[in-house]
Amino acid sequence: MAFEINKFEVTKKKRLEKNTFNVECNIENSVEIDKILSVCHSAQSETVEVLNGVINYTGYIDICIIYLTVDGEIGTINSSCPFTSKFEDEDIMVGDKVFIKVTVEDFSIDSVTNSNIKINCICEQTSTLIGSREISNITSGDDDICIKEDEISVNTLIGQTKSNFVVVSDFSIKEPIKKIISSDSQVSVKNVESGVNFVSVSGEVITRILYLTDSDHFENSYVTENFKEEVELNGVSRDTISEAFAFIKRSNIKCEIDNVDKGVEVKLTIPVDLFVTAYEEKKIVVVKDVYSIQNELQVSTQSFEMTKQFLGDIFESKIDGSLSLNEEQPRVDKIMFVGGSNLAVTNSYIKDKEVYVEGVTKTNVIYLNDENNSLNSVVIEVPFVISDKADYKDDTRVFVSAIITDVDVAVKKGREFLFDAKIKVRVDFDCEEVGAVISSVEAVNEFPEHDCAIELVFAKSGQTAWDIAKSIRVKEEVIMLQNPNLEFPLPQDENVVIYYQKQ
Repeated sequence: MAFEINKFEVTKKKRLEKNTFNVECNIENSVEIDKILSVCHSAQSETVEVLNGVINYTGYIDICIIYLTVDGEIGTINSSCPFTSKFEDEDIMVGDKVFIKVTVEDFSIDSVTNSNIKINCICEQTSTLIGSREISNITSGDDDICIKEDEISVNTLIGQTKSNFVVVSDFSIKEPIKKIISSDSQVSVKNVESGVNFVSVSGEVITRILYLTDSDHFENSYVTENFKEEVELNGVSRDTISEAFAFIKRSNIKCEIDNVDKGVEVKLTIPVDLFVTAYEEKKIVVVKDVYSIQNELQVSTQSFEMTKQFLGDIFESKIDGSLSLNEEQPRVDKIMFVGGSNLAVTNSYIKDKEVYVEGVTKTNVIYLNDENNSLNSVVIEVPFVISDKADYKDDTRVFVSAIITDVDVAVKKGREFLFDAKIKVRVDFDCEEVGAVISSVEAVNEFPEHDCAIELVFAKSGQTAWDIAKSIRVKEEVIMLQNPNLEFPLPQDENVVIYYQKQ
């Protein structure tokens, strides 16, 4: 009696434990700063090394600082601060794919000198481990072994790839300007489609420009550029489900200005990193049940978990909030400009066919106080909960990427800020499924020969020919050939007659 082992692969995604770490950013400075008005930040992983039990990776924090000099000038510093970190988990294996997300939860300005600005960032890291795991399944061609096969669906990983491309944004400012203070670009993936050996990803890059006019007015505008990229990935078909995430290294954005009549022409060159992962659901045949007509068998089964990926979705929503100044803070006589916004998603889940996204946005507002003729800054912190329809079960897992646009801040009675903005969200879904297969079979004892020529079996309603054959150690076709008048599964209790032939 011989059994062969066939192996197949399934995809298992695991969310590794999130944790926080500190990064000290030392930013070079060459002017005498009176005060920091605004700090905007974003973080991203860069190089990743996957070893057994550990993931080591490098990353960077892009920081944009808007400051006021002692001479009353507004200036900007853009800096990229590198860091290293890691994840540890016993399930991590060499060859696994990984998607890492890093966000700056909070920061503190530790010191400001004429040569250096020291900022301490508190970062949160989350990661999704994407692995292929081998599952063993037995087969046999022995004549005395009876096997019942079944077709099951398994979810497999096709592959993961990274692509880089550049989005160029050309636009005009219809008035003379002194300088562009800051440009902040965000990227949003809107649609992911699979083709033959490629994945098509479309989305938009939204850039907020803050500039100072010749008449000393601060103005800002939003510029949107759509993109569509095809990323090669062997093995992908039109039935493949793919997911994509995009990031911008803000410190690498290039801004060129060309003065023209009555204004300027602006050219932004924005580098985008695109990460694509593709999955496939396919049918395989496995052994569901087995028995021998000659030997007692000891059968072992193996259960396994696999992850099923669903199509992602996008939606938009509005958020609003307010902030009242305390008595120690100078009143607001004029809002000068919004320095920028930082967005963090803190939780996401599905409940009653709705996907909920919770988070907080922090917006830097710079305002003028006439009494002491001073520029002041304040951070408006707005927690939010937004939702959209999602036709999935409550235990479906959610992965969210979001950007904030169209930020507007107004002031009421000099002491209350009113905030509203638009948030664009992409949501990807997956869930855990459990399967089981027979992984090993061992012959224990040999059965004695049947000691009678005929046997009457009292079969119960609902039993199949397989059930009866297994119970008396004959082949399934024997039951059906010797009882042609019976219908299986049995609609009622029946007497089944079996005739044995002497060997």
